[in-house]
Amino acid sequence: MRRLTPVLALGALLLTALPAHAADGPAHRDSYGTKAPYSPGQNPRTYQRPPAGYTPVFTENVSRHGSRTATDSEDGDLILALWDKAETEGQLTRRGEEFGPTVRALQAAMAKVGYGNLSGRGKQELKDTAVRLQQRLPSLFGTIAANGEKIDVVSSGQGRAVDSGNVFAGALADTDPALKPLIGPTRTDKDLLYFHKAAGGAAYRDYIAHDQRLADTLKSITDQPRTHEAAHSVLRRIFKDAFVDQIADQVPAAQAVYNLYAIAPAMSEESPDGQGWGMERYISRSDAAWFGYLSDAEDFYEKGPGFADSDITYKMAGVLLDDFFQQVEAKRDGTSDLGAELRFTHAEEIIPLAALMDLPGSTKPATPGEPYTYADNPWRGASVSPLGANIQWDVFQNGNRYLVRMLYNEQETPFRAGCRPIAKGSAFYDVDELERCFGRA
Repeated sequence: MRRLTPVLALGALLLTALPAHAADGPAHRDSYGTKAPYSPGQNPRTYQRPPAGYTPVFTENVSRHGSRTATDSEDGDLILALWDKAETEGQLTRRGEEFGPTVRALQAAMAKVGYGNLSGRGKQELKDTAVRLQQRLPSLFGTIAANGEKIDVVSSGQGRAVDSGNVFAGALADTDPALKPLIGPTRTDKDLLYFHKAAGGAAYRDYIAHDQRLADTLKSITDQPRTHEAAHSVLRRIFKDAFVDQIADQVPAAQAVYNLYAIAPAMSEESPDGQGWGMERYISRSDAAWFGYLSDAEDFYEKGPGFADSDITYKMAGVLLDDFFQQVEAKRDGTSDLGAELRFTHAEEIIPLAALMDLPGSTKPATPGEPYTYADNPWRGASVSPLGANIQWDVFQNGNRYLVRMLYNEQETPFRAGCRPIAKGSAFYDVDELERCFGRA
């Protein structure tokens, strides 16, 4: 989340509703935003069975990389500089005395893994997802092995996405050694899986850098009294009041604490006891929820549904949706020798794709002049694109007819409104119907 120094609010202050919380207690998942660790959305035993006569012939996915370290040491460096000064001056609270050593240990663990790299938890998330994929479609992977069909693995080319593809493919091969020689080396396609930084994202990058409405909206959301109250509250847990009052820019300092809180679950396996870092001790549940909302607001406007009168944040994801369809169509038309297409990318691609596809939680943009709030919009980063988020299409064949089932974070998910499943309540859609529904026919 970008750090915004206190500014004068633009227009009327926003009264943003949040879920009701106790001041403390178990962390609310939404408070982690897009740093929330992955968990599958449905018990695999409850998946619908394909209609009689249909067998799986292809599967494809796009996955965000798994849980990772912070991308740099900036947050820890900022707050530890304040902590060191407060320690020298005797201005730490009792709880604050524990904070510095905890952050230093967390920083050391992240540096050891490598900033921006997959954590132990992230690798396990991907391994588990790969195993569940094979368990969901055992006959497909049996056929792939028997017929020598190929499994293509492609990533954005960024380290954690490459590693995610390798870990996923390795775990899949471990389920059946016969698959190993059929899995190609992880290749790079930046235009497909890093489109926000590729040629197709030029207009989007201009929007992020120069759109005044975007800047004004995010400024007005962030600079509310609740932000300053939450920042003061966070810092008072660590520093004595007299020291907190000396901190000129309290919001960036508190955001640094929040960012460390948000990344800590991703680093649970690297903690001294393997159970976690206890960062929730240093930020109340309500304050974490508020900073989580601010992080969600930024991601909503910069990557998600955004403003109702613009598609600039998600139009560029069309290249990825096209690839999903092209892979299915090639299988149907007999021009593909692939049994599976596995893609690994980032939140900057998953979030726009979810908006473009109208996936649950990503169907409602914000009306200009009526900023995004939790009270009136279902979009939540922890649900739309947690670490390890994925979209999977399974393809089934019966003669000349092909059906597709979609899983979103491993939960059977209907396609957008207007797409007709083969029967009411069914998770299966005819390929021809999806082509019609998405304007490809």
